[in-house]
Amino acid sequence: MSGEPPELRASHADRDRDVDVLRLAAGEGRLSVDELETRLEAALSARTMGELASLRSHLPAAAQAKEMIRIDQSFGRFERTGRWTVPRRIEIATRFCRVTLDFTEAVIAHDTLRLDMDAEGGKLVLVTKPGMVLDTDELTVEFGNLKVRPRDNSGAPVLVRIELVGNVRHIRVVEQFVTS
Repeated sequence: MSGEPPELRASHADRDRDVDVLRLAAGEGRLSVDELETRLEAALSARTMGELASLRSHLPAAAQAKEMIRIDQSFGRFERTGRWTVPRRIEIATRFCRVTLDFTEAVIAHDTLRLDMDAEGGKLVLVTKPGMVLDTDELTVEFGNLKVRPRDNSGAPVLVRIELVGNVRHIRVVEQFVTS
């Protein structure tokens, strides 16, 4: 954080915050993949606030990703498409609504996204890309169906894990996987 003495020891929270800033910068096209990997490694091993500051000194003040957004809607549609910043957590409390979350152009700063579900009727469409994995182990589906691709056990890197948690009734959950 700015204003801190550079010799002050960095905490885990400080390092995590800077990792989020670097990932957002890469998502905005300000860092290449190689630069991101190098800086992430340096951020995770930084000992002082000065070391962390040097990793982001030439980047603009980053808009931090929100911790949580809530989708609370009855009937109709809710869509999040194009370039948007993904929070750590999304609460979905819908009734007879179609929700589409397209992650193909989204800026994702965190390695895990938790979708807390309490939905009845309708459809949830998650548009994903390589490096994204859906985890539905903690999702209860009553009188509906779940159509997601099987987990990839090839050893390919998982960049983002999307955890679906909660209860849905009379709803269809569909993953649309986009390879390009």
